[in-house]
Amino acid sequence: MEKITVKDILALKNKRKITMLTAYDYPLASLVDAAGIDMILVGDSVANVVLGLDSTTKVGMYEMLHHAKAVTRAVKNALVIGDMPYESYQSRPDEAVKNARRFLDEAKCDCVKLEWFDKCLEVTEKIIKAAIPVMGHIGLTPQTADKLGGFKVQGKDAEAAKRLIEQAKKLEGLGCFAIVLECVPDKIAGIITKELKIPTIGIGAGIDCDGQVLVSNDMLGLFDRYTPKFVKKYINLSPMILEAIKTYKQEVLESKFPAPEHSFTIKKEELEKI
Repeated sequence: MEKITVKDILALKNKRKITMLTAYDYPLASLVDAAGIDMILVGDSVANVVLGLDSTTKVGMYEMLHHAKAVTRAVKNALVIGDMPYESYQSRPDEAVKNARRFLDEAKCDCVKLEWFDKCLEVTEKIIKAAIPVMGHIGLTPQTADKLGGFKVQGKDAEAAKRLIEQAKKLEGLGCFAIVLECVPDKIAGIITKELKIPTIGIGAGIDCDGQVLVSNDMLGLFDRYTPKFVKKYINLSPMILEAIKTYKQEVLESKFPAPEHSFTIKKEELEKI
């Protein structure tokens, strides 16, 4: 299988559903890539599900590049997207192009993702003009959730829904190759998907989007501080891992581990020389 490109993702519109998951390290990225997932997002959700922080705004370029480098070392086929952290473009719009370029040059990502904010169109345009592919993100945008009334579904009334449709069209017009729709009513996501020529990737946005994305730690049962409605746990690994650790502890306490097959030996004649 050849490395997936932005052009490949664009070509999938109306042909088949697009798959996308997050990854933050080499082992998980290797598995996601081996499974044939189309796109891997090195998400700023690393703040919550890996680093134990309470907000995605608390990770910066240092953390994101660190994790992105680990992911790109593992990936052979999937398109890798660097999720630009809050400090890299929202609090410092004038540094957005430079920071986007770092995801490509230093971390070897294929493109970047930006969440909608007040200066989103201006910043997105500059990054795309710098020949850096951009994935948009509208609806519930965690980096600015406090301005949206919290972590709530967006576009539930006609006026708000029209704003989302307009945002999506503007991002497409600037040259975004895809747009994430997060926590958007399914019918509104369906309208946006139908009206755009670029793919929509849903997360809590219904079945009619061109593709779907989930946070891997959520769908694998590795994060239990909270579970959004849109998450489906395909396996619950946490209790399985906990049980394995408890078994290890017990075997150490009972001198059952390490067993002879886990130990190294020395010849008897060499031991006698000591």
